[in-house]
Amino acid sequence: MTTRFLIAGFGGQGILFAGKFLVNKGMMEGKQVTWLPSYGPEMRGGTANCSVVIGDEPVSSPIVDHPDVLMVMNLPSLDKYEDAVNPGGWIFVDSTLIERKVRRQDVHAVYVPATRMAGENGVTTLANMILSGAMLARLGQYEPENVEAALKKVVSVKHPEMYDFNRKALEMGRNFE
Repeated sequence: MTTRFLIAGFGGQGILFAGKFLVNKGMMEGKQVTWLPSYGPEMRGGTANCSVVIGDEPVSSPIVDHPDVLMVMNLPSLDKYEDAVNPGGWIFVDSTLIERKVRRQDVHAVYVPATRMAGENGVTTLANMILSGAMLARLGQYEPENVEAALKKVVSVKHPEMYDFNRKALEMGRNFE
């Protein structure tokens, strides 16, 4: 089985970090993975997205034109990628920053006020991880030991205190209903 993820938003929202986390989680599970980042010329404030493919077999291409799972953190990304999601796929929306609903009826839409939750819980820069936790939980892919191992791989050794903040954010997303 192969799952194609597309994570998109503005630069500075942790889009690429969320993708690296997913890829490392896949590696912890013994899966075949690819991660392909893409960002506009401005990095912070410009567009950013990353394609992540996680599968049981070798991945033939890192490019995700038609994701099974779309995680969006701004309206331009939802507008751009909504129609590309495979029928029956999932769209995870940061509903703090995106007021409109998903228009398609053939996908599962999940609305998480990730940016608001991050601000209210003292992890203001980690809406990406709240949304990632909610996504993994809804997909039935939140295995605590693999999540924690992947987090240890992606949190910078220069900022070890960020591990606990990221873990808290992932748990908040996991427990969001």
